[in-house]
Amino acid sequence: MALCRRLLLRSIHRFSTSSPHTFRSPPPTSSNPNNEPFPSPPPYPNPFYSSPNHPPNNPSYNRPEQYYSPNTQNPQFSISPSPSAAAPNHSQFSAPTAAATDPFVPQRSYGFSSAEEAAAERRRRKRRLRIEPPLYALRPNPETPRPNPKNPHDPLLPDTTSSLVGHRLNLHNRVQGLIRAGDLDAASYVARQSVYQPVRPTVFTCNAIIAAMCLAKRYSDAKALFQYFFRQFNIVPNIVSYNNLIVSHCESNEIEDALKVYQYILENAPFSPSAVTYRHLTKGLVSAARIDDAVSSLRDMLHRGHAADSLVYNNVILGFLNLGNLDKANELFDELKERCTVYDGAVNATFMNWFFSQGKPREAMDSYRDLMARKYRMVPATRNVLLETLLRHGKKKEAWALFTSMLDDHTPPTFQAVNSDTYNMMVNACFKEGKVEEAMDVFKKSGKEVKSKPFQMDVNGFNNMIKRLCELEMMEKAEEYYEKLLAKSLYPDVNTYRTMIDVYIKVDKVDNMIEKYTKMVEFGLRVIPPNANKWFGFMIEKGRACDCLPILSKMAEKEPKPDAKTYEIVIRGLVKSGNHDEASNLLREMASLGIETIPSLRECLQTQVEGEESLNFKAVPAQL
Repeated sequence: MALCRRLLLRSIHRFSTSSPHTFRSPPPTSSNPNNEPFPSPPPYPNPFYSSPNHPPNNPSYNRPEQYYSPNTQNPQFSISPSPSAAAPNHSQFSAPTAAATDPFVPQRSYGFSSAEEAAAERRRRKRRLRIEPPLYALRPNPETPRPNPKNPHDPLLPDTTSSLVGHRLNLHNRVQGLIRAGDLDAASYVARQSVYQPVRPTVFTCNAIIAAMCLAKRYSDAKALFQYFFRQFNIVPNIVSYNNLIVSHCESNEIEDALKVYQYILENAPFSPSAVTYRHLTKGLVSAARIDDAVSSLRDMLHRGHAADSLVYNNVILGFLNLGNLDKANELFDELKERCTVYDGAVNATFMNWFFSQGKPREAMDSYRDLMARKYRMVPATRNVLLETLLRHGKKKEAWALFTSMLDDHTPPTFQAVNSDTYNMMVNACFKEGKVEEAMDVFKKSGKEVKSKPFQMDVNGFNNMIKRLCELEMMEKAEEYYEKLLAKSLYPDVNTYRTMIDVYIKVDKVDNMIEKYTKMVEFGLRVIPPNANKWFGFMIEKGRACDCLPILSKMAEKEPKPDAKTYEIVIRGLVKSGNHDEASNLLREMASLGIETIPSLRECLQTQVEGEESLNFKAVPAQL
């Protein structure tokens, strides 16, 4: 754009300096009714055209009048004929197309030596605009009306993902790490205490701990946390928050309270219920034997403009099948097929399970073949449900055929047909039959089609394999898969180390157990108090109390700190083994960290240690 502007200015400058007079547009016709010639402007000196034939200051030089007059034939302008020739039309003039010999029109010099150079310059300008957009693209449009001032009576909106940055993101990751470690109490404590801090939790952090409580079947804690975050401290909930509350009520057989929450969303929330809301509601209503209300919820979902959700239909279909009403279930299934060109295969799995339970394997397999004949490209979650159904009812041939087809369809990043859960089901089926070698072959199996690609196993798949090997006390093989996990640049999680440490305790290998415990702490993984107390107790029992100190000190470097019970177990073990100085130092460390000492610990230490020379309690701070 800047180059075009520069070229235009240069052309205007050349045109203006090429003639003794500047260009002037013809005046309107109304101001010159007699068609008289306009007076010529005073001449201006122009050294470029100073010549004997065209003297710039010659008074006898008469400028061509047709240059200004639109009614005369002008060689510098092309005038198209008009039906009304009497009335001049100034819009008929086009760009000047004078010959090169005209003294008043200069020769146009091109800016580029070739077309290739011009094309290269265009490409350079486009690259420049992509990197540095023009200023007008960055400025707000002044014609855009400003938004109206916020109405204080409008409902508050929940946080967006853009708020999950900085310190709030660090808090969220910290809570998520505690949840993954299985320490839900510590995660709840950290999230609850953060509402008093300048860095308040986002709705995503609150939803994470509430959903973890629901998964752990601690529904009363989930409901209490909802009241704490969203009612007591006025954090604005989103639809996921209400869905978690509905699940808590439904699983607690409080279906009326779940319906009240749904009605509250319709009346007060600044958003509509989602398909997940109706999934939870229909599942709870079917479990409470309220099939009519479940059908009403399904119709309400469709009435409010939501698309037909396969899992909502599946819940209602399951309710009719449990009542033995196959005709109504088939009617809903046909309705789903009409509304959805592609539906979830979980509905066919529901029919298959019901037919198998009724002793009708032929009808069950007919439903499965009908789904496979449609040749849907189903996601792993759908095929895994079918795979689990076939394995549960002993259809191993069909299950292995489905697994092979899933491997052949796996063509990431275009389409992902399998995940680690798919491999885990087939590996577990092999271990259940005692085929360990076959399970290892399945673990590294991939598709045979040309476009298929091998699946990149994640930590979940390695954890399942290590767990199955540890159950058979095949620790050497488990160590091999642990090393493969590290070689793939994957990070072992809490489940990996907890499984191996528990088995090493079971087989009485204290050195291997201490090695894994140390690595777990060095990776910065959270050790929940029950596990820490159990593992430290095993080490003390085997006479390795001194090895507890570096592990405990490393654990104390991260929040939350080990609790007082863990310190008590280690201190008692140190005193019994005669390490009084280490026990005294550990007591001082507890005081520096602000961990209160259990009164029974001090009494026990005072009775076991003779005199204050071995363990100087006077040097210990008073809060102990």
